[in-house]
Amino acid sequence: MKRFSGSDSLLCIPPTRVRGRVPRLWYRPMLVVAWVLLWTAGIHAQQPKPTEYKVKATYLYNFGRFVRWPVTAAQDKSFPICVLGQDPFGPTLDSTLAGEALDGKPVVVRRISRAQDVGDCRILFISSAEESHLKQILVALEKTDVLTVSDMPDFSRQGGMIQFVLEAGKVRFEINLASAEAAKLIVSADLLKVAATVRKNEQPGD
Repeated sequence: MKRFSGSDSLLCIPPTRVRGRVPRLWYRPMLVVAWVLLWTAGIHAQQPKPTEYKVKATYLYNFGRFVRWPVTAAQDKSFPICVLGQDPFGPTLDSTLAGEALDGKPVVVRRISRAQDVGDCRILFISSAEESHLKQILVALEKTDVLTVSDMPDFSRQGGMIQFVLEAGKVRFEINLASAEAAKLIVSADLLKVAATVRKNEQPGD
């Protein structure tokens, strides 16, 4: 696996290396970062470089650890991570998240064809194939508390919450904090620190 520096390492831990190991990542970021750096150094020569969508799948899981949802979401029996439209992950998302849990609930992967079918999804990855319909999708999601994620160009500028970007061949992400807060989501300061860009404007397109 490629080495990551600083807090980026914390977000790129494969889910199976997190479960049951660190009780309160929200409150002990520096301790966890140090642990992760040791772990990545130990396996660097043992595993091949992960594919782009393997890294993105891992990020989706880790976003669930650094975002807090409204209290009403605590009533859910599972933690659904959903994909809207043409799925670029294939089986990678399922294999990465198999057997994992967030907020003490089992993570389940769902594919949906319409924003109206979002249901109790906590995280929604919007396929870049839906770019021409993005405005309508975001309008349909306005009154939900779902965390929207995509790798389509200008996603965060148009009101999406987290946009994957590639910088020097490395997967990074931008955060539209205003959009997340409008959905009553609380984004950890540690996640904001490692974002490539944090947008605090209220108007899409700025």
